[in-house]
Amino acid sequence: MKKRAWEYERQWISEAIPPRVEEKYDNEKDWMVYLENGNASDKQLFIDWYSEVPGSKAPCHLVVAAIECMREKGYDVSEAEQWIELGLKACQDRDGAAIQVITARIYRALQNAKIDKNSSYWQYQIYRNFSEIKADVSFAEPVYYDVQSTKYQEKVYAGWMGQLIGGCLGTQIEGYTTDNIRKRFGEVRGFLRKPETYNDDITYELAYLDGFCDKGYSITSLDVADKWLEMIADGYSAEKIALENLRSGLLPPLSGQINNYFSDWIGAQMRTPLHGMLAPGNPELAARLAADDSVVSHSNSGMLGGIFNAVLVSLSFVEHDMKLILEKTIDMIPHKSEYYSVVNYTLGICRDKTTWEEAWREIEEKFKEYNWIHAYPNVAAEIIALWFGNNDFEETCYIIAMEGQDVDCTAAPVLNALLCMKGMDDVDERWTKPIGKDIYTLMRTVRHLTIDELCDKTVTAVRKALL
Repeated sequence: MKKRAWEYERQWISEAIPPRVEEKYDNEKDWMVYLENGNASDKQLFIDWYSEVPGSKAPCHLVVAAIECMREKGYDVSEAEQWIELGLKACQDRDGAAIQVITARIYRALQNAKIDKNSSYWQYQIYRNFSEIKADVSFAEPVYYDVQSTKYQEKVYAGWMGQLIGGCLGTQIEGYTTDNIRKRFGEVRGFLRKPETYNDDITYELAYLDGFCDKGYSITSLDVADKWLEMIADGYSAEKIALENLRSGLLPPLSGQINNYFSDWIGAQMRTPLHGMLAPGNPELAARLAADDSVVSHSNSGMLGGIFNAVLVSLSFVEHDMKLILEKTIDMIPHKSEYYSVVNYTLGICRDKTTWEEAWREIEEKFKEYNWIHAYPNVAAEIIALWFGNNDFEETCYIIAMEGQDVDCTAAPVLNALLCMKGMDDVDERWTKPIGKDIYTLMRTVRHLTIDELCDKTVTAVRKALL
């Protein structure tokens, strides 16, 4: 029989011998760890108040963004907003004592925030899991796709390469508006500097794929959570909070809900092209996999964003026109959701306008109160880029880059879907050669792999799961 907790404790205290009391014994040094930990806590809060996005150097203010997120979710955040200026000053002054108190007061106010009855958020159905979604969606019947074929392997390779190209393109310019991108760079029609693969766009997919290799289509949210803890050292916004929740023992979907102000942001939407590649031609299966993954860190609109990109990629294996794929994907988002109102509205604009920029300017104005990392303006950017890209790789790259917002997280799924549909024939080597074959990550257990290895792992996992 294994030892009980009390038995471990009893053994440790029984075996512990006090050290000799010596004048040279540095007792103060032992206590300094508390001060060091306090300084580290201050430093983390300063980062939460202001940091610059790696790669693009766009400004990010996560504490202020948390307030913004709660307003977007239909809460009165006026009390929390009263502390913003004081918090910004404390951050500027590097006042650790003040930043601790002010930040706590803001989060306390958000915890106690009342529903804003005037918010449109509450006019829509709230979704927390795939079962609720399935009850309100008529998914298209699956179309058989031969995963044993060479064609499948080629499309998976194209999808991953598209995702890498999009991530590398977007990392250089994410967090800026169309006007400011154009002001600095003109018309962006290629990489602005040598691309590198260090970003979080692929990290979570690699963790999910590792779990899928073990569990196949029976993989659960808890399996995904365990892989995150095993493989991912740290996260950002919703994923960071989810990791903290998981470490404290909270299980999905609570890990994506409790204190997770960013649960409607783009994180799930960014990481689910993989699920479409795992379920080619089967949008319902892709949606289920994506939902179960998404709820680890997101909920409601954030989860629906994950479903959107998974279905988009799944259909790209069996359809041949991106406009049709968009229409079908949008129709498989629950119509009672606010997320559907966004994607359907964007589709209407695309049909009504003659240029991508006309459409995008209307979206910019409509969602001007939303954070640039929120799912809504970014899924709109995806739809517009794919619609006006007219199945052309170069034009789609141009549009998605010029729209701004969270460009790496929009360009990656857009180009994944487009190349899963088209393949690599029209992709000039100026996009692939600078990236090469190597993928480098900041994960604990996967610091380096090649795109060929990633492709083989994906294809092998699917074939094994279907045996």
